[in-house]
Amino acid sequence: EKAKILRSQPAQIVEPKGLLYVQQREFAVTTPKDGSVSILGSDDATTCHIVVLRHTGSGATCLTHCDGSDTEAEVSLIMSSVKSFSNTTGYGRLEVHLVGGFNDDRQLSQKLTNQLLRAFDLQPDDVHLATFCVTELNDREEKDIHFPIIYGIAVNVKTAEIFPATFPEKGPDEDLRSAHVLTGATLTNIYDAKMEQLHIGPYSWRPFPHVDFWLEQDDKQILQNLSTSPLAEPPHFVSHIRSTLTFLKEHPFPSRSLFPDRKPRIYKKNEEGLWEQVCSDKI
Repeated sequence: EKAKILRSQPAQIVEPKGLLYVQQREFAVTTPKDGSVSILGSDDATTCHIVVLRHTGSGATCLTHCDGSDTEAEVSLIMSSVKSFSNTTGYGRLEVHLVGGFNDDRQLSQKLTNQLLRAFDLQPDDVHLATFCVTELNDREEKDIHFPIIYGIAVNVKTAEIFPATFPEKGPDEDLRSAHVLTGATLTNIYDAKMEQLHIGPYSWRPFPHVDFWLEQDDKQILQNLSTSPLAEPPHFVSHIRSTLTFLKEHPFPSRSLFPDRKPRIYKKNEEGLWEQVCSDKI
């Protein structure tokens, strides 16, 4: 029933003010006390799932974008991150919301759904499944081709409302963060809620294999080879991948060109509610 209600809502456009956008293999956790961030969100999930874990007592909320790379470790990580902001012995309970995936040909969505349910089931704490809008419950068919109904969601940290969403702004450092994923990153926490700061890096990767070859390919080749579900990708998928590959070509050794002092790039919300880079000297 809840999946049906969620699916029937049109996607809201979430503007960057007060937003913390979470990319694939990233997570962020904060509480209603946060003066900078009121919305956590992620989109562009085809076979991926977006997971929101919330403690109803403290209001501590975590959003992550999982792709099945190491689901058990990822669930343990987000559990401990929410619990670190919550007194789980006191009032309230842990609730999880799972959204994303569809009936894809390779059944990658179904596999990820099963992995997530199993990983939460293995937790020593009780976790209550509050929203389950995944795989077959998030599937639509058009001319025998399957698509997800919801590609992205946002959660309002103050009110706990969850709704389908799209995000015109996916920054800061969108290409850098995508490059980190494309080169095989593990799940990364990008936000320090106590300081209300976004931390990106320091990341390191090896030069991306055959980057020139991939950049020479046409859109169809990129879609076929670099997507888990080529027919269901959002229209900007290929331009996003090209932009990330170009970034990887420009920065084959990020520890030299992007993080020479081994320090993260730090952002804080300014008065307009937008991310602004903080000089590392001030920290």
